[in-house]
Amino acid sequence: MRIFSPALGLFAAMIPLPGAAATAPPLAEAIAADMSGLMATYRDLHANPELSDQEFRTAAVLAAAARKAGFTVTEKVGGTGVVAVLRNGPGPTVLIRTDMDGLPVVEQTGLAFASTRSAVSSAGVESGVMHACGHDTHMTAWIETARQLAARKAQWSGTVVMIGQPAEEVGTGALGMLGAGLYTRFPKPDFALAIHDSASLAAGTVAVAKGWALANVDSVDVLVHGVGGHGAYPQTTKDPIVLGSAIVLRLQTLVSRERDPGDPVVVTVGAFHAGTKHNIIPDEARLQLTVRSYSDETRQGLLDGIARIARGEAIAAGLPDALMPQVTVKDPHTRATWNSPELAQKALDWLTPELGAGRVSVSPAVMGGEDFGEYRRADTDHIQSVIFWIGGVPADKMAAAAAGGAPLPSLHSPFWAPEADKVIATGAQVLTSTAMRLMPKGG
Repeated sequence: MRIFSPALGLFAAMIPLPGAAATAPPLAEAIAADMSGLMATYRDLHANPELSDQEFRTAAVLAAAARKAGFTVTEKVGGTGVVAVLRNGPGPTVLIRTDMDGLPVVEQTGLAFASTRSAVSSAGVESGVMHACGHDTHMTAWIETARQLAARKAQWSGTVVMIGQPAEEVGTGALGMLGAGLYTRFPKPDFALAIHDSASLAAGTVAVAKGWALANVDSVDVLVHGVGGHGAYPQTTKDPIVLGSAIVLRLQTLVSRERDPGDPVVVTVGAFHAGTKHNIIPDEARLQLTVRSYSDETRQGLLDGIARIARGEAIAAGLPDALMPQVTVKDPHTRATWNSPELAQKALDWLTPELGAGRVSVSPAVMGGEDFGEYRRADTDHIQSVIFWIGGVPADKMAAAAAGGAPLPSLHSPFWAPEADKVIATGAQVLTSTAMRLMPKGG
Protein backbone atom coordinates (compact mmCIF):
# COMPACT_ATOMS: atom_id res chain seq x y z
CA MET A 1 0.00 0.00 0.00
CA ARG A 2 1.26 3.46 -0.90
CA ILE A 3 0.25 6.34 1.36
CA PHE A 4 0.78 9.90 0.17
CA SER A 5 -0.65 11.90 3.02
CA PRO A 6 1.79 14.85 2.70
CA ALA A 7 0.83 15.37 -0.94
CA LEU A 8 -2.86 14.98 -0.18
CA GLY A 9 -2.63 17.56 2.56
CA LEU A 10 -0.82 19.98 0.26
CA PHE A 11 -3.38 19.71 -2.50
CA ALA A 12 -6.36 19.84 -0.17
CA ALA A 13 -5.02 23.19 0.98
CA MET A 14 -4.42 24.40 -2.58
CA ILE A 15 -7.95 23.55 -3.74
CA PRO A 16 -10.58 25.19 -1.51
CA LEU A 17 -14.20 24.17 -1.49
CA PRO A 18 -16.19 25.83 -4.30
CA GLY A 19 -18.28 28.81 -3.36
CA ALA A 20 -22.03 29.17 -3.69
CA ALA A 21 -23.14 28.56 -7.26
CA ALA A 22 -25.48 31.54 -7.25
CA THR A 23 -22.56 33.92 -6.69
CA ALA A 24 -20.06 32.26 -9.02
CA PRO A 25 -18.12 34.91 -11.00
CA PRO A 26 -17.75 34.72 -14.80
CA LEU A 27 -15.87 31.58 -15.81
CA ALA A 28 -12.69 33.13 -17.24
CA GLU A 29 -12.48 35.49 -14.28
CA ALA A 30 -12.90 32.67 -11.78
CA ILE A 31 -10.20 30.58 -13.45
CA ALA A 32 -7.83 33.55 -13.49
CA ALA A 33 -8.39 34.03 -9.76
CA ASP A 34 -7.38 30.41 -9.14
CA MET A 35 -4.26 30.53 -11.29
CA SER A 36 -1.71 30.94 -8.52
CA GLY A 37 -2.80 27.73 -6.81
CA LEU A 38 -3.20 25.94 -10.13
CA MET A 39 0.36 26.77 -11.12
CA ALA A 40 1.61 25.36 -7.82
CA THR A 41 -0.31 22.17 -8.62
CA TYR A 42 1.12 22.10 -12.14
CA ARG A 43 4.70 22.57 -10.96
CA ASP A 44 4.33 19.73 -8.46
CA LEU A 45 2.88 17.38 -11.06
CA HIS A 46 5.58 18.36 -13.54
CA ALA A 47 8.36 17.73 -11.05
CA ASN A 48 6.95 14.35 -10.02
CA PRO A 49 5.97 12.43 -13.18
CA GLU A 50 5.25 8.72 -13.13
CA LEU A 51 5.43 6.17 -15.94
CA SER A 52 2.46 4.34 -17.41
CA ASP A 53 0.62 2.14 -14.90
CA GLN A 54 2.78 3.57 -12.10
CA GLU A 55 0.73 6.75 -11.51
CA PHE A 56 0.15 6.13 -7.79
CA ARG A 57 1.04 9.56 -6.39
CA THR A 58 -0.48 11.32 -9.39
CA ALA A 59 -3.79 9.48 -9.04
CA ALA A 60 -3.90 10.32 -5.34
CA VAL A 61 -3.52 14.03 -6.15
CA LEU A 62 -6.42 13.93 -8.61
CA ALA A 63 -8.63 11.91 -6.27
CA ALA A 64 -8.03 14.35 -3.40
CA ALA A 65 -8.82 17.34 -5.60
CA ALA A 66 -12.07 15.83 -6.88
CA ARG A 67 -13.20 14.89 -3.37
CA LYS A 68 -12.48 18.40 -2.16
CA ALA A 69 -14.64 19.75 -4.98
CA GLY A 70 -17.56 17.57 -3.87
CA PHE A 71 -17.33 14.60 -6.22
CA THR A 72 -17.84 10.97 -5.19
CA VAL A 73 -14.48 9.38 -5.99
CA THR A 74 -13.47 5.78 -6.71
CA GLU A 75 -9.80 4.90 -7.08
CA LYS A 76 -7.89 1.99 -8.64
CA VAL A 77 -10.27 1.56 -11.59
CA GLY A 78 -8.35 -0.32 -14.26
CA GLY A 79 -5.09 -0.04 -12.34
CA THR A 80 -4.43 3.48 -11.08
CA GLY A 81 -7.51 5.02 -12.71
CA VAL A 82 -9.64 7.59 -10.89
CA VAL A 83 -13.40 8.04 -11.42
CA ALA A 84 -15.13 11.09 -9.90
CA VAL A 85 -18.92 11.45 -10.20
CA LEU A 86 -21.06 14.52 -9.57
CA ARG A 87 -24.82 14.06 -9.94
CA ASN A 88 -26.81 17.24 -10.36
CA GLY A 89 -30.36 16.36 -11.33
CA PRO A 90 -31.82 15.01 -14.58
CA GLY A 91 -30.02 15.43 -17.87
CA PRO A 92 -27.20 14.04 -20.00
CA THR A 93 -24.05 12.46 -18.67
CA VAL A 94 -20.73 14.02 -19.70
CA LEU A 95 -17.41 12.19 -19.28
CA ILE A 96 -14.30 14.35 -18.98
CA ARG A 97 -10.96 12.56 -19.25
CA THR A 98 -7.43 13.48 -18.37
CA ASP A 99 -4.40 11.30 -18.96
CA MET A 100 -1.87 10.96 -16.12
CA ASP A 101 1.33 9.24 -17.26
CA GLY A 102 4.72 10.67 -18.07
CA LEU A 103 7.32 9.45 -20.56
CA PRO A 104 10.75 7.79 -20.25
CA VAL A 105 12.54 11.01 -21.24
CA VAL A 106 15.37 12.87 -19.47
CA GLU A 107 14.12 16.44 -19.15
CA GLN A 108 16.26 19.21 -20.69
CA THR A 109 13.92 22.21 -20.45
CA GLY A 110 15.97 24.07 -17.84
CA LEU A 111 12.83 24.83 -15.82
CA ALA A 112 13.40 25.51 -12.13
CA PHE A 113 10.93 22.71 -11.34
CA ALA A 114 12.20 20.30 -14.00
CA SER A 115 11.81 16.62 -13.28
CA THR A 116 14.84 14.79 -11.93
CA ARG A 117 12.90 11.57 -11.43
CA SER A 118 13.90 8.19 -12.78
CA ALA A 119 11.98 4.94 -12.85
CA VAL A 120 12.01 1.42 -14.23
CA SER A 121 9.44 0.68 -16.90
CA SER A 122 7.36 -2.48 -17.16
CA ALA A 123 9.93 -3.64 -19.74
CA GLY A 124 12.63 -3.42 -17.06
CA VAL A 125 14.41 -0.38 -18.52
CA GLU A 126 15.49 2.41 -16.16
CA SER A 127 15.33 5.95 -17.45
CA GLY A 128 14.54 9.52 -16.55
CA VAL A 129 10.86 10.46 -16.47
CA MET A 130 9.28 13.65 -17.81
CA HIS A 131 5.86 15.05 -18.66
CA ALA A 132 7.07 15.60 -22.22
CA CYS A 133 3.54 15.32 -23.62
CA GLY A 134 1.89 17.91 -21.37
CA HIS A 135 -0.26 15.59 -19.29
CA ASP A 136 0.59 17.73 -16.27
CA THR A 137 -1.25 20.65 -17.92
CA HIS A 138 -4.17 18.37 -18.78
CA MET A 139 -4.50 17.22 -15.18
CA THR A 140 -4.33 20.73 -13.76
CA ALA A 141 -7.04 21.90 -16.17
CA TRP A 142 -9.09 18.82 -15.18
CA ILE A 143 -8.82 19.77 -11.51
CA GLU A 144 -10.01 23.32 -12.23
CA THR A 145 -12.84 21.99 -14.39
CA ALA A 146 -14.06 19.85 -11.49
CA ARG A 147 -13.98 22.86 -9.17
CA GLN A 148 -15.79 25.13 -11.61
CA LEU A 149 -18.51 22.60 -12.42
CA ALA A 150 -19.12 22.04 -8.71
CA ALA A 151 -19.25 25.79 -8.11
CA ARG A 152 -21.79 26.29 -10.92
CA LYS A 153 -24.33 23.56 -10.21
CA ALA A 154 -27.13 26.10 -10.47
CA GLN A 155 -26.22 26.60 -14.15
CA TRP A 156 -26.47 23.01 -15.42
CA SER A 157 -28.35 19.77 -14.89
CA GLY A 158 -27.08 16.26 -15.46
CA THR A 159 -24.19 14.06 -14.36
CA VAL A 160 -20.47 14.61 -14.73
CA VAL A 161 -18.07 11.67 -14.72
CA MET A 162 -14.46 12.83 -14.54
CA ILE A 163 -11.76 10.24 -15.03
CA GLY A 164 -8.02 10.23 -14.48
CA GLN A 165 -6.74 7.67 -16.95
CA PRO A 166 -3.47 5.77 -16.66
CA ALA A 167 -1.27 4.44 -19.45
CA GLU A 168 -2.27 6.67 -22.36
CA GLU A 169 1.29 6.69 -23.63
CA VAL A 170 1.29 2.92 -24.11
CA GLY A 171 -2.26 2.84 -25.47
CA THR A 172 -3.79 0.54 -22.86
CA GLY A 173 -5.29 2.85 -20.24
CA ALA A 174 -8.70 3.53 -21.80
CA LEU A 175 -9.30 -0.15 -22.54
CA GLY A 176 -8.18 -0.99 -19.02
CA MET A 177 -10.72 1.35 -17.44
CA LEU A 178 -13.51 0.20 -19.75
CA GLY A 179 -12.61 -3.42 -19.00
CA ALA A 180 -12.80 -2.65 -15.28
CA GLY A 181 -16.46 -1.67 -15.65
CA LEU A 182 -16.29 2.07 -16.34
CA TYR A 183 -19.65 1.98 -18.14
CA THR A 184 -21.34 -0.51 -15.81
CA ARG A 185 -20.14 0.60 -12.38
CA PHE A 186 -20.54 4.30 -13.13
CA PRO A 187 -22.97 6.40 -15.21
CA LYS A 188 -22.51 5.77 -18.92
CA PRO A 189 -21.85 8.98 -20.86
CA ASP A 190 -23.77 10.56 -23.67
CA PHE A 191 -20.76 12.76 -24.42
CA ALA A 192 -16.99 12.38 -23.84
CA LEU A 193 -14.58 15.33 -23.74
CA ALA A 194 -10.80 15.69 -23.48
CA ILE A 195 -8.02 18.17 -24.22
CA HIS A 196 -4.45 17.83 -25.46
CA ASP A 197 -1.81 20.53 -25.53
CA SER A 198 -0.31 21.32 -28.92
CA ALA A 199 3.34 22.02 -29.74
CA SER A 200 2.42 23.72 -33.02
CA LEU A 201 -0.37 26.13 -31.97
CA ALA A 202 0.00 29.49 -30.24
CA ALA A 203 -0.53 29.34 -26.49
CA GLY A 204 -4.13 29.89 -25.47
CA THR A 205 -5.66 29.01 -28.84
CA VAL A 206 -8.05 26.12 -29.50
CA ALA A 207 -8.38 23.85 -32.54
CA VAL A 208 -10.99 21.19 -33.16
CA ALA A 209 -11.00 18.50 -35.86
CA LYS A 210 -14.30 17.40 -37.36
CA GLY A 211 -14.20 13.66 -38.06
CA TRP A 212 -10.86 11.90 -37.82
CA ALA A 213 -8.67 13.61 -35.23
CA LEU A 214 -5.84 11.15 -34.51
CA ALA A 215 -4.63 8.00 -36.19
CA ASN A 216 -4.51 4.25 -35.76
CA VAL A 217 -1.06 3.41 -34.42
CA ASP A 218 0.42 -0.01 -35.13
CA SER A 219 3.82 -1.32 -34.14
CA VAL A 220 5.01 -4.03 -36.53
CA ASP A 221 8.09 -6.26 -36.21
CA VAL A 222 9.56 -7.98 -39.27
CA LEU A 223 12.07 -10.76 -38.66
CA VAL A 224 14.02 -11.28 -41.88
CA HIS A 225 15.73 -14.66 -42.15
CA GLY A 226 18.77 -15.44 -44.25
CA VAL A 227 21.77 -17.74 -44.50
CA GLY A 228 24.84 -16.30 -42.81
CA GLY A 229 28.47 -16.65 -43.72
CA HIS A 230 31.76 -14.92 -44.47
CA GLY A 231 31.56 -11.42 -45.93
CA ALA A 232 34.24 -12.34 -48.47
CA TYR A 233 32.11 -15.17 -49.89
CA PRO A 234 28.59 -13.71 -50.27
CA GLN A 235 27.73 -16.28 -52.93
CA THR A 236 27.49 -18.89 -50.16
CA THR A 237 24.91 -16.87 -48.24
CA LYS A 238 21.42 -15.37 -48.44
CA ASP A 239 22.07 -11.90 -47.11
CA PRO A 240 19.25 -10.72 -44.80
CA ILE A 241 20.63 -7.16 -44.76
CA VAL A 242 20.21 -6.84 -48.53
CA LEU A 243 16.79 -8.46 -48.30
CA GLY A 244 15.79 -6.23 -45.38
CA SER A 245 16.92 -3.17 -47.33
CA ALA A 246 14.81 -4.20 -50.29
CA ILE A 247 11.82 -4.61 -48.01
CA VAL A 248 12.38 -1.14 -46.50
CA LEU A 249 12.42 0.50 -49.93
CA ARG A 250 9.47 -1.48 -51.27
CA LEU A 251 7.33 -0.67 -48.21
CA GLN A 252 7.22 2.97 -49.29
CA THR A 253 5.17 2.02 -52.32
CA LEU A 254 2.34 1.15 -49.95
CA VAL A 255 2.05 4.90 -49.41
CA SER A 256 3.07 6.27 -52.80
CA ARG A 257 1.50 3.73 -55.16
CA GLU A 258 -1.20 1.74 -53.39
CA ARG A 259 -3.13 4.27 -51.31
CA ASP A 260 -5.44 7.05 -52.43
CA PRO A 261 -3.53 10.32 -51.85
CA GLY A 262 -6.66 11.65 -50.16
CA ASP A 263 -6.44 8.90 -47.53
CA PRO A 264 -3.28 9.76 -45.56
CA VAL A 265 -1.10 6.95 -44.25
CA VAL A 266 2.41 6.61 -42.83
CA VAL A 267 4.75 3.62 -42.92
CA THR A 268 8.01 4.37 -41.12
CA VAL A 269 10.84 1.91 -40.47
CA GLY A 270 12.18 3.23 -37.21
CA ALA A 271 14.81 0.57 -36.52
CA PHE A 272 16.92 -1.88 -38.54
CA HIS A 273 19.05 -4.27 -36.48
CA ALA A 274 21.44 -6.76 -38.08
CA GLY A 275 24.94 -8.10 -37.85
CA THR A 276 27.81 -7.94 -35.39
CA LYS A 277 31.05 -7.47 -37.41
CA HIS A 278 32.37 -5.99 -40.66
CA ASN A 279 33.11 -9.30 -42.38
CA ILE A 280 30.22 -11.47 -41.21
CA ILE A 281 26.94 -11.77 -43.08
CA PRO A 282 24.34 -12.49 -40.37
CA ASP A 283 21.52 -15.00 -40.60
CA GLU A 284 18.77 -12.54 -39.65
CA ALA A 285 17.78 -8.89 -39.60
CA ARG A 286 15.04 -7.22 -37.58
CA LEU A 287 12.91 -4.29 -38.71
CA GLN A 288 10.64 -2.25 -36.44
CA LEU A 289 7.87 -0.23 -38.06
CA THR A 290 5.28 2.30 -37.00
CA VAL A 291 2.20 2.31 -39.22
CA ARG A 292 -0.39 5.12 -39.13
CA SER A 293 -3.84 5.23 -40.73
CA TYR A 294 -7.37 6.40 -40.02
CA SER A 295 -10.03 3.91 -41.12
CA ASP A 296 -10.04 0.26 -40.07
CA GLU A 297 -10.16 -0.77 -43.75
CA THR A 298 -7.09 1.26 -44.65
CA ARG A 299 -5.25 -0.09 -41.63
CA GLN A 300 -5.92 -3.68 -42.65
CA GLY A 301 -4.80 -2.96 -46.21
CA LEU A 302 -1.47 -1.62 -44.97
CA LEU A 303 -0.84 -4.57 -42.67
CA ASP A 304 -1.70 -7.04 -45.42
CA GLY A 305 0.61 -5.13 -47.77
CA ILE A 306 3.53 -5.31 -45.33
CA ALA A 307 3.17 -9.08 -45.08
CA ARG A 308 2.84 -9.42 -48.88
CA ILE A 309 5.91 -7.27 -49.61
CA ALA A 310 8.06 -9.05 -47.04
CA ARG A 311 7.18 -12.43 -48.50
CA GLY A 312 7.47 -11.25 -52.10
CA GLU A 313 10.94 -9.80 -51.64
CA ALA A 314 12.06 -12.98 -49.87
CA ILE A 315 10.85 -15.08 -52.79
CA ALA A 316 12.68 -12.76 -55.21
CA ALA A 317 15.85 -13.25 -53.13
CA GLY A 318 15.57 -17.01 -53.45
CA LEU A 319 14.59 -17.84 -49.86
CA PRO A 320 12.80 -21.17 -49.31
CA ASP A 321 9.40 -21.29 -47.59
CA ALA A 322 11.03 -22.29 -44.32
CA LEU A 323 12.92 -18.97 -44.26
CA MET A 324 10.10 -16.60 -45.15
CA PRO A 325 10.05 -13.38 -43.04
CA GLN A 326 7.93 -13.35 -39.91
CA VAL A 327 5.66 -10.31 -39.57
CA THR A 328 4.24 -9.62 -36.11
CA VAL A 329 1.67 -6.90 -35.41
CA LYS A 330 1.78 -5.84 -31.77
CA ASP A 331 -1.50 -6.09 -29.87
CA PRO A 332 -3.33 -4.16 -28.64
CA HIS A 333 -2.85 -1.27 -31.03
CA THR A 334 -4.01 2.29 -30.49
CA ARG A 335 -7.14 2.85 -32.56
CA ALA A 336 -7.93 6.08 -34.37
CA THR A 337 -9.81 8.85 -32.58
CA TRP A 338 -12.97 10.21 -34.21
CA ASN A 339 -14.42 13.57 -33.27
CA SER A 340 -18.19 13.37 -33.72
CA PRO A 341 -18.71 16.02 -36.44
CA GLU A 342 -21.99 17.35 -35.03
CA LEU A 343 -20.51 17.77 -31.55
CA ALA A 344 -17.30 19.27 -32.92
CA GLN A 345 -19.27 21.86 -34.88
CA LYS A 346 -21.37 22.75 -31.85
CA ALA A 347 -18.22 23.22 -29.81
CA LEU A 348 -16.77 25.51 -32.48
CA ASP A 349 -20.01 27.52 -32.56
CA TRP A 350 -20.02 27.86 -28.78
CA LEU A 351 -16.36 28.62 -28.22
CA THR A 352 -15.76 31.07 -31.07
CA PRO A 353 -17.84 33.93 -29.60
CA GLU A 354 -16.76 33.04 -26.06
CA LEU A 355 -13.00 33.04 -26.70
CA GLY A 356 -12.86 35.19 -29.81
CA ALA A 357 -12.58 34.15 -33.45
CA GLY A 358 -8.81 34.62 -33.42
CA ARG A 359 -8.40 31.92 -30.79
CA VAL A 360 -10.57 29.14 -32.29
CA SER A 361 -9.98 27.20 -35.51
CA VAL A 362 -10.69 23.93 -37.28
CA SER A 363 -7.83 21.45 -36.99
CA PRO A 364 -6.75 18.92 -39.61
CA ALA A 365 -6.40 15.31 -38.57
CA VAL A 366 -2.90 14.36 -37.39
CA MET A 367 -0.93 11.13 -37.44
CA GLY A 368 -0.30 11.07 -33.72
CA GLY A 369 -2.13 8.49 -31.63
CA GLU A 370 -4.45 8.72 -28.62
CA ASP A 371 -6.57 6.08 -26.90
CA PHE A 372 -9.29 8.61 -26.00
CA GLY A 373 -11.25 7.32 -28.99
CA GLU A 374 -12.02 4.10 -27.13
CA TYR A 375 -14.64 5.85 -24.99
CA ARG A 376 -16.79 6.52 -28.06
CA ARG A 377 -15.96 3.21 -29.74
CA ALA A 378 -17.41 1.36 -26.74
CA ASP A 379 -20.89 2.47 -27.90
CA THR A 380 -20.74 4.38 -31.17
CA ASP A 381 -24.53 4.53 -31.48
CA HIS A 382 -25.04 6.45 -28.25
CA ILE A 383 -21.82 8.31 -27.38
CA GLN A 384 -20.45 11.43 -29.09
CA SER A 385 -16.93 12.58 -28.33
CA VAL A 386 -14.48 15.37 -29.06
CA ILE A 387 -10.87 16.07 -28.12
CA PHE A 388 -9.67 19.69 -28.25
CA TRP A 389 -6.17 20.85 -29.14
CA ILE A 390 -5.01 23.61 -26.78
CA GLY A 391 -2.09 25.65 -28.09
CA GLY A 392 0.98 25.72 -25.87
CA VAL A 393 3.71 27.50 -27.87
CA PRO A 394 4.82 30.84 -26.36
CA ALA A 395 4.27 33.74 -28.78
CA ASP A 396 7.94 34.78 -28.85
CA LYS A 397 9.13 31.27 -29.69
CA MET A 398 6.52 30.88 -32.41
CA ALA A 399 7.53 34.20 -33.95
CA ALA A 400 11.22 33.31 -33.80
CA ALA A 401 10.63 29.95 -35.47
CA ALA A 402 8.55 31.59 -38.22
CA ALA A 403 11.40 34.04 -38.83
CA GLY A 404 13.89 31.22 -39.36
CA GLY A 405 15.11 30.94 -35.79
CA ALA A 406 15.27 27.88 -33.56
CA PRO A 407 12.75 25.20 -34.58
CA LEU A 408 9.93 24.43 -32.16
CA PRO A 409 10.33 21.31 -30.04
CA SER A 410 7.66 18.69 -30.59
CA LEU A 411 5.59 16.77 -28.12
CA HIS A 412 7.75 14.04 -26.52
CA SER A 413 10.83 16.24 -26.88
CA PRO A 414 13.01 16.67 -23.76
CA PHE A 415 12.82 20.42 -24.51
CA TRP A 416 9.02 20.74 -24.68
CA ALA A 417 7.80 23.29 -22.13
CA PRO A 418 4.36 24.69 -22.96
CA GLU A 419 3.20 28.08 -21.72
CA ALA A 420 1.45 26.23 -18.95
CA ASP A 421 -0.74 28.97 -17.49
CA LYS A 422 -2.40 29.60 -20.86
CA VAL A 423 -2.87 25.89 -21.57
CA ILE A 424 -4.41 25.32 -18.16
CA ALA A 425 -6.69 28.37 -18.21
CA THR A 426 -7.87 27.75 -21.77
CA GLY A 427 -8.29 24.00 -21.25
CA ALA A 428 -10.33 24.48 -18.09
CA GLN A 429 -12.55 27.06 -19.76
CA VAL A 430 -13.10 24.89 -22.83
CA LEU A 431 -13.98 21.78 -20.82
CA THR A 432 -16.18 23.57 -18.28
CA SER A 433 -18.04 25.69 -20.81
CA THR A 434 -18.63 22.82 -23.23
CA ALA A 435 -19.81 20.46 -20.49
CA MET A 436 -22.30 23.01 -19.13
CA ARG A 437 -23.71 23.69 -22.60
CA LEU A 438 -24.21 19.95 -23.08
CA MET A 439 -26.16 19.84 -19.80
CA PRO A 440 -28.39 22.92 -19.93
CA LYS A 441 -30.58 23.71 -16.96
CA GLY A 442 -34.12 22.68 -17.87
CA GLY A 443 -32.89 21.34 -21.22
